[in-house]
Amino acid sequence: MDQAIIKIDPKYLEIARNSLDKKGLPKPFIQEVELLNCHVAGTSFLHLDDIESKLTKNQLLMLKREPKNKNDDKAILILTEDGQKLGYVPKEKNEVLSNLMDAGKLLFGRLDEKSWMGTWLRLDIQVFLRDI
Repeated sequence: MDQAIIKIDPKYLEIARNSLDKKGLPKPFIQEVELLNCHVAGTSFLHLDDIESKLTKNQLLMLKREPKNKNDDKAILILTEDGQKLGYVPKEKNEVLSNLMDAGKLLFGRLDEKSWMGTWLRLDIQVFLRDI
């Protein structure tokens, strides 16, 4: 049997750790709670032509806080799993989400729809809280 150490993604470890109780048993009732539907802000400033064909409905999207963003201290960056920047949660909708993230809650997105409007790629997403 191969004894090689296999590196495990730290994000997966964090999710797994938070889904176990103090005795190491799975917590019941882990849920995903839908919090928000919105478009992705700022896509017109990015060159997304190359990756648009790779974006699929229900694709998992990562949310990352940017508290030092010069335009918005509540900014939440939206990324693909491989780190491709797609834009931001709209400023008018990010306050509660950023507070939840700052309190340690795990939020993520899923791509709902995509459409070209001239040269602008409109991305609509759903934002979820993983309640563990």
